[in-house]
Amino acid sequence: MELQRRSFTEEYKRQAVELVISSGRSVTSVAKELGLRDSVLRRWVDQFRQQPASAAWRPTTQATPMSADQASEIARLRQENERLRMERDILKKSIAIFAGTRT
Repeated sequence: MELQRRSFTEEYKRQAVELVISSGRSVTSVAKELGLRDSVLRRWVDQFRQQPASAAWRPTTQATPMSADQASEIARLRQENERLRMERDILKKSIAIFAGTRT
């Protein structure tokens, strides 16, 4: 099975980094909650910390920053989405096999 490389918006990266910094939790803990590899999140945090203050990501423009509960729900939904995509692909292939055609 071919894995697709996920891409993330700058906004998502910034919010993930903010969650690490503002919560005081470990990168590993936050990465697990968001469904990311800890090495990816650690790289984003390092990039943020290496930027000069004027070039650093701006604070969230939302009235309230994303809570840990919201981030956790987003991570859970992303994982569920990925699982559902995989199940769909398996079903498509099995239908093609039973129909006698290959995709």
